[in-house]
Amino acid sequence: MLAPLLINLAIAFSAIYLALYTKEEIVRIIAISIATVSVVLSVIFAPLLIKLLIIAIPLLYEKLNFSKIAESEFEGRRQ
Repeated sequence: MLAPLLINLAIAFSAIYLALYTKEEIVRIIAISIATVSVVLSVIFAPLLIKLLIIAIPLLYEKLNFSKIAESEFEGRRQ
């Protein structure tokens, strides 16, 4: 299951690169569509541990809230 995941991620990253650096509008739209489909397929092909991490990271980010920690440290240094 790792090979299809890596192939889809490579396709997605190359499509994103193409979408960012092309000047043609139709090519950009098609590249974004291919990247979206590839990312969805990558999530489908991903092992269970990676799927759990994808779900857990936003939940943990809300609890940790690194931006407030960084702001409080910055305020402490500024005073």
